[in-house]
Amino acid sequence: MNKNKEKEKYLTNNQGIPVVDDANSLTVGKNGPVLIEDLDLVEKISSFDRERIPERVVHAKGAGAKGYFEVTKCMKKYTKARVFNKIGNKTKVAVRFSTVIGSKGSADTLRDPRGFATKFYTTEGNLDIVGNHIPVFFIRDAMKFPDMVHAFKPSPTNDLTDKNRFWDFISNSPESTNMITFLFSDLGTIKSYRTIEGFGVNTYVWVNEKGHRVFIKYHWIPKLGVKTIDRHEAEMLAGVDPNVATKDLYDTIEEGKKVEYTLKVQMMEPDKANKLDFDPLDATKVWPEDMFPLVEVGKMVLNENPKNFFGEIEQIAFCPSNIVPGIELSNDKLLQGRSFSYKDTQRHRIGVNFQQLPVNRPRSPVCNNTQDGPMRYFYSDSSINYKPNSLNDNKPKDYPKGKECPIYVEGKLVRETIEKSNDFTQAGERFKSMSCKEKCTLVDNIVADMWEVDLKIQLKAIENFCRADKEFGKMVKEKLKIK
Repeated sequence: MNKNKEKEKYLTNNQGIPVVDDANSLTVGKNGPVLIEDLDLVEKISSFDRERIPERVVHAKGAGAKGYFEVTKCMKKYTKARVFNKIGNKTKVAVRFSTVIGSKGSADTLRDPRGFATKFYTTEGNLDIVGNHIPVFFIRDAMKFPDMVHAFKPSPTNDLTDKNRFWDFISNSPESTNMITFLFSDLGTIKSYRTIEGFGVNTYVWVNEKGHRVFIKYHWIPKLGVKTIDRHEAEMLAGVDPNVATKDLYDTIEEGKKVEYTLKVQMMEPDKANKLDFDPLDATKVWPEDMFPLVEVGKMVLNENPKNFFGEIEQIAFCPSNIVPGIELSNDKLLQGRSFSYKDTQRHRIGVNFQQLPVNRPRSPVCNNTQDGPMRYFYSDSSINYKPNSLNDNKPKDYPKGKECPIYVEGKLVRETIEKSNDFTQAGERFKSMSCKEKCTLVDNIVADMWEVDLKIQLKAIENFCRADKEFGKMVKEKLKIK
């Protein structure tokens, strides 16, 4: 036996305590909610959130604008959220578009999901819809998010991007196969934010006045339609006009033109979830529109550029946990992790009082007993900053409860993959639905990205493509000239 052979290392947390499962969050049963007592998840994400300062770890490069949202169809039947409940009601909004992986100086046209984040300044507090321009995501569990970004970002040894790292993670994460069919089509390369869709990606819950709940997915549809460019134009523009999408958005609004999107939603009764062959709370899946049709809610008009980019776009802080009465989080494992991570990141990046900055401050009154901390701008004039109290008549009073229909939750505490992972079916269906030209474009883009990748990684990726659709895997293998 070689005495110099390095002793096998096992994964631990930052205190050296062994980690027995680094891919699944702790949930109540396989499909239940994530628990805050998952110490490994909280430590892993909170450590990840603090890796960079002051640039965002992801979505560093972005552009934005302001405007309003107008309701065109009353949704009171489905949610008590006032922002969606009166036809003609207008709510001020701020939007930030971004690339996910590139650093602040990267090109707008690089192949990447585009962030599409909207902040509604409602009368009940800020509501944020934080999504991407592709309807699915690479992973379904927030536990893997730091690893995903590490793999996509430059190598820690030489600060250079490495296709081996990207495809190594992708090939070992079969749930990402569906995302690859979107990202490596021409949807992955764009030059205008005015012609991209937006998706909430995660599943939320709407609750009406009677306490009835429905699952919900958000869709933003651009008035100008969806337009893309191929990778050759994207590469050319990255060198000639790397800020093309940022400039296009700003110049359009500066010329007095409006940028418009329609908000639509898909709705699903919770009892239908068990009848599907996939988990509708899985962020790597889409809901078939023939089964769950799009319902129009309203339109968003962007008609105002920021007066100061840093103050209004760089410092704007979006958080999926910014939800108003009538909207709840589902048991979507990625969403539950994001609900913690985004605010934690903003406290690190901007400061504990980031919500008091003008661009983040809600238009509705803020009344609570939090105090102090760096860069605090607003203070209470009361000497009573605790509850329960008798000296201030127990104020501020709790918000009155509506009709409640409590959710029953029971199960063993487990770290396991969801029951219906079904990682390949939708990817295969999407490939089959493509025209010959679209299939060739998808395969050509994948091969152009993979051709220098290690053979063992190529083969593992091809295996996943074959499991989605045999023709898909065969085309990639032939194009890579693998025998």
